[in-house]
Amino acid sequence: MKEISRAFTHELKARLGESSALIQAVLGPRQVGKTTGVKQCLAHLRTKSLYVSADDLLSPQPEWLLAQWQKALLLPPGSVVVIDEVQKIDRWQEVLKLVWDNQNPKRLRVVVLGSSSFEIQQRLKESLAGRYEILSVRHWNAAESAKLGVSFDQFCVQGGYPGSYRFVKNASRWQAYLRDAIIENVLNKDIFRLRPLSKPVLFRQFLEIIRAYPCQEISYTKLLGQLQDRGNVELVKHYLFLLECAYLYKGLEKFSRKEHLKKGSSPKILPLCPALCTYAGGLKAWSEPENRGRLFEVMVGAVLNQLPGRLYYWREGTDEVDYVYEADRTFAIEVKSGRSRRAGGLTTFMARYPDAIPVVVDIESYQRFEADPEGFLALMAGVR
Repeated sequence: MKEISRAFTHELKARLGESSALIQAVLGPRQVGKTTGVKQCLAHLRTKSLYVSADDLLSPQPEWLLAQWQKALLLPPGSVVVIDEVQKIDRWQEVLKLVWDNQNPKRLRVVVLGSSSFEIQQRLKESLAGRYEILSVRHWNAAESAKLGVSFDQFCVQGGYPGSYRFVKNASRWQAYLRDAIIENVLNKDIFRLRPLSKPVLFRQFLEIIRAYPCQEISYTKLLGQLQDRGNVELVKHYLFLLECAYLYKGLEKFSRKEHLKKGSSPKILPLCPALCTYAGGLKAWSEPENRGRLFEVMVGAVLNQLPGRLYYWREGTDEVDYVYEADRTFAIEVKSGRSRRAGGLTTFMARYPDAIPVVVDIESYQRFEADPEGFLALMAGVR
């Protein structure tokens, strides 16, 4: 497969080149090129490096990490130490704090990688405050995928994981790859291993339920009603939280300027790339206009979810706005994909929130939106 250099690789190289570089935490989904990108970065740095991974270790202990650090101390000053799958190492954050503060005479630079966002970020905050910064890596977008020969239409249905692109013309092999190499890996290595669940079968059932509701609002009561076991709303919220930590799905809250109304709202299920909608069903069905419209809405939502502000949806009765993005301004974003539905939601929203900026993203404007979403929104707001 053709090797592509992603944007985060260049950013990482720049950060590691700084005179007093912090610990770099490269976080993102599995199978999107984090390790490849970091190795590309190392190849272009004018310094020695040590790459180690805890992925194949049965139960890596703190002593293992300490031993790797001692190997790194044999390298020249300013060398780079990369620790992959760091979340698997017991008490890694304590060891890293110890050696960073007290055993770093050669000013070694450190990169940690992982695919369990919540676990890693919590431990960084607990022990390494002020010593690190996060570099987020996301699923592949349409422009990056095009460099590997994936058309826009193919990306709409099967996009997000580059390793699967060799199978885009063979539906059964593509789906098997997504299921076995991606989903099962995430469940077994990032969810069940790090956060043991009393009922993993129930969690799998929950995953299959929400997969059927891409970019749709679904009440917690309805979700509970479809689970074949006893549960409660807090359990369902916890399951959705775990899927977000694993970079699979996110539950968007309904927009309101009253905080209690946000927290009590039904979630809108946002898959974080199109492939997460289609890996378990017949691909032909996704050629229908209604389904393709949902997939395009997923693409727009996945881009917006990468921005630093807060992302919501809005609905009142039959009026709806696909996304509401709130940063220094509030943007009401309508996705125009060609699927038929009742119009007027944007007008109703603007009447209620006249300070919001209305934005429409359609097929024609998507390329520019994807390339620079913050710049696109600023342009719509009249900011140059």
